[in-house]
Amino acid sequence: MVSRARLGVLVFTAGGGTLATEIAASRLLAPYFGSSTIVWANIIGLILVYLSIGYWFGGKLADRRPEPRLLGSIVLVAALFVAVLPFVSRPILDVAVRGLDAVSVGAVVGSFFAALALFAVPVTLLGAVSPFAIRLALDDVGEAGTVAGRLYALSTVGSIVGTFASALLTIPLVGTQRTMLGSAALLVLAGALVLGTRWQLATLAVAGLLFIPAGTIKASSGLVYETESPYQYVQVLQRADGSRVLKLNEGVAVHSVWHPRSVLTGGEWDMFLVVPPLLDRPVERMLVVGNAGGTIARAYGKLYPDVRIDGVEIDPKVTEAGRRFLGLSDNPNLRVITDDGRPFLQLTDERYDVIVVDAYRQPYIPFYLATEEFFRLARHHLAPGGVLALNVAAVPGDLRLGQAIGTTVLSAFPEAWRWKPLRFNELVLAFDRPLPRSRLLQRAGKVPPAVASLVPLFRAGLEPVRAEGDPLTDDRAPVEWLTDRMIVDFIAAGGDLDERPLPTAP
Repeated sequence: MVSRARLGVLVFTAGGGTLATEIAASRLLAPYFGSSTIVWANIIGLILVYLSIGYWFGGKLADRRPEPRLLGSIVLVAALFVAVLPFVSRPILDVAVRGLDAVSVGAVVGSFFAALALFAVPVTLLGAVSPFAIRLALDDVGEAGTVAGRLYALSTVGSIVGTFASALLTIPLVGTQRTMLGSAALLVLAGALVLGTRWQLATLAVAGLLFIPAGTIKASSGLVYETESPYQYVQVLQRADGSRVLKLNEGVAVHSVWHPRSVLTGGEWDMFLVVPPLLDRPVERMLVVGNAGGTIARAYGKLYPDVRIDGVEIDPKVTEAGRRFLGLSDNPNLRVITDDGRPFLQLTDERYDVIVVDAYRQPYIPFYLATEEFFRLARHHLAPGGVLALNVAAVPGDLRLGQAIGTTVLSAFPEAWRWKPLRFNELVLAFDRPLPRSRLLQRAGKVPPAVASLVPLFRAGLEPVRAEGDPLTDDRAPVEWLTDRMIVDFIAAGGDLDERPLPTAP
């Protein structure tokens, strides 16, 4: 017989291990498939499937063989699977993401099968623990409700502790690999309470794996820096021409670029350099929502040195990478604010001549930065005659996402314009008062000589935004659905993923 106290410790630890594994799953998948709502839905949904199967399996097995040693063995096997996951996941995910690229399917399918392959066995086995423990703890049918309620409550409390301890403490402090190994060691220790004290040596063996160096999270050519933050996977790569780029999570897009001899990039950041002359006065204050590594602010420091910039970046690890590798500190007029863009706007009293939104983590967009409520908030913080400038993802021949965002912008602004100088990015401009196209084209000619090559593109491509359909709102903003359809349709049609740089390319 096993005491009810030991069974309680076991189910508590199994609950904590399950949720710590779920949190770790999101961290393992993020460098390959991102951390969008869709990826999270796959992770949560599959974990629930595995737990359901585990509950059923544990109950059936406990009725046939109500043996404490069998329960301890189930926990031990689950612990060993959790322990090896950090070491086997990366090669499996590498193969998965390459194979999925070859057959042209998106992150939805990729994250689904990756999670299926990696976490099915340990989570299913951990799900079997609670019903099995209830069977062993039940001496009197008259106590069935009390025993089941107590053990499931302990399992749930363990899940709560596992969630917050892994997300808020262990992953930021020691990383994903050691979080999973620590969880495995605790599971082995809990299993030893049922199997016997000699199995505690296995705890020491698993704990010894904690001293194995974590190594490279995601091997990439030219890697100079990588880290995990509470928000995402961060990577800086050096390219053959000596430039450096910032990539996040799955690395679909580049979020900042640094060139050793130029502040210009030939990419989407240069689009924002045509914005200041569009106003009828000099720009004094500017807000960049999504400062990342500071590429926009670095260029403004050279071409518009009198503009004072507040750069809002939610992730301090990204800011640190920007300072170390991407020239973030080159502009003395840049003030970096660690915050989320929308809460910052809700709490600040500042007004800006230009508000730049470059926080759309291509290809995915934080929905709350693309809604009518957000754009009304942004307009409230524009100085009279100011402009809101948005970097929006696009693919050739498909402007659904930009159209949806443009329609939403028009719910808060009287006028908006779109300019698509790149194959995969367009600039949406919103003014607080109507301006004729001819005046915008005339003002664009006042850009600094370094970016004069953009003026013909701007004059040829500037188009008014027309409202079509309903605007996106905080209640309903299916931006990820729009983005996935846009990307999958483009790739399935054999689209070319190579970008053509702007004529400002250094």
